[in-house]
Parts: sequence; C-alpha cells; structure tokens
Amino acid sequence: MNITVQQLPAVDAALNGLAAILLVAGWVMIKRRREQAHKYLMLSAFGVSIAFLGCYLVYHFHVRSVPFTGPPAVRPIYYLILITHVVLAATVPVLASVTIYLGLKDRRLKHRQWARWTFPIWLYVSITGVVIYAMLYHLFPGPSEGLIIEGAAADTPAAQSQ
Repeated sequence: MNITVQQLPAVDAALNGLAAILLVAGWVMIKRRREQAHKYLMLSAFGVSIAFLGCYLVYHFHVRSVPFTGPPAVRPIYYLILITHVVLAATVPVLASVTIYLGLKDRRLKHRQWARWTFPIWLYVSITGVVIYAMLYHLFPGPSEGLIIEGAAADTPAAQSQ
C-alpha cells in the first residue's frame, strides 16, 4: 500500500486517535492493577506517537502549513485549540520519555508523580490532534485541500457552490 503525502493528515489523525485509545486503555489497566497490560499499552501509545511524529514531520516538510479557512466566528476557537495543542505537544516527548523510564526502572512513586501530569497532557494532545484534523480537512477544508475520503468532497459547501 502506497501512502501519498496528501494522505498523511488522515494517517496522523488515525494515529492520534489510536494513541488516545491506548492511553485510556492503559489507564484503565493500571486502575485494575494489571501492570503488565498497562505497560504494553503505554509503550504501544508511545510507539504510535513516535509514528505520528514521523508522519507529521514528513507532511509538514512537503506542505509547510495549512491555513484555517473556517468562518471568522470559529477562528478564535480553532486557534485556542491549536495553540494549546502545539505548546503541550512540545512537552509530551519529554514527559512521556521520563514517565516511561521511571516505570521501566520500577521507580513507582516518581513514575506516578510524573504520570499525573503526563497522562492528561498526552491525552489532550492526542484528542485535540484529531479535532484539529477534523476542523482543517473536513469541517472547513480549504479550496485546494478537498477531503481525503473519496466522494465526501462533493458534499462540502465549497464544492456545492462551484
């Protein structure tokens, strides 16, 4: 299967969504005291997030940036989500790496202390990544963007006005 650069935003959204699911599942497992399942789920979330970062960097190397073309009333909401997402996303690699390291070294108290910050930030970043994708590519796609899902582009207001 060949994935084009134009398909990478959808891949990124899927990876973000999967990371969110894995994070919540890992949280549920630790609450149930299933440490091994928790460990595998959290390491999987980390791996998925690394894959996301690789796809994200490749996409933005080729495309640079995608402007928000939604209505002016939605613009402040979009930028609030985007800015908090970007700022917090910059912290996730460090937070997740330290938290995972502490867990793997069985330093439970420190691991829990870091995880109390890491988990909600990482989950927020994963969920808002999907929200940003939906806003840019499905709710308010730009004229040159179109939708990744075939046939859906004909249903957008921009396509109907042509």
